Amino acid sequence: MWRDKGCGRIKAAFCDDDLTTIHEMKTLFDQYCREQNREIACTVFYSPLELLAEIEKGEHFDILFLDVIMPGQNGMNAAREIRQYDHTIKIIFLTSSSEFAVESYTVNAFFYYVKPIREEAFRRLMDSALSEWEKERQDSLILRCKNGITRILLRKLVYCEVIGRTLVFHMEDGIKHESIGSLDELSSGLAKYGGFLRPHRSFLINMEYIRSISYKAIILDNLEKIPIPHGKCSEIKNLYLEYVFYRKQAFLL
Repeated sequence: MWRDKGCGRIKAAFCDDDLTTIHEMKTLFDQYCREQNREIACTVFYSPLELLAEIEKGEHFDILFLDVIMPGQNGMNAAREIRQYDHTIKIIFLTSSSEFAVESYTVNAFFYYVKPIREEAFRRLMDSALSEWEKERQDSLILRCKNGITRILLRKLVYCEVIGRTLVFHMEDGIKHESIGSLDELSSGLAKYGGFLRPHRSFLINMEYIRSISYKAIILDNLEKIPIPHGKCSEIKNLYLEYVFYRKQAFLL
């Protein structure tokens, strides 16, 4: 399953066993949303096990404020498990000790903050996290893959092919991501970006990676060949030339 990063409301979560901290965070959060006129969904968890149970069921959060020192399972171990399901969530550690600050880099933490958190600091953290989220949502997709939730940048997507009910996303670095979905829906969703071409019912191509077009196939920069159905070569060439001339402002010499 995939979804356009530009769709849906942003989701935040707090996970802390300290009721006083949760109350303070919720107060700061509600005040921030009012001041910024933002609608942000918020879920509170009082243990890492509750949080992990929801994420394992498929729940996705965009921002997570996570305590480290908690009974049972600490926040750092919880973050490692979360990363097995979700590579996109912005984890902000909020804890009473600086002991785990260096270790937080191993789980790609967005920030590490030692309690107590002040209003101005909370505002800056939210501003920074939301700014990053806004930037990423412009030209990216969220995929629910076998190995968890992954964000892909459209500029690094070379092409997508459908095999049965599985979409296979071929990235610039050679990595492939698989997700259940429909190429018709994906093609429709990416139409607004204007840089994708569907030369065949089984393929969707990022035109930035086209090297050449023959009457039988499109040759990509990685030398892969995408077949062209009989009689569609002229139409495909015209669509590509239109993209080159008007989007990239190229000139025919």
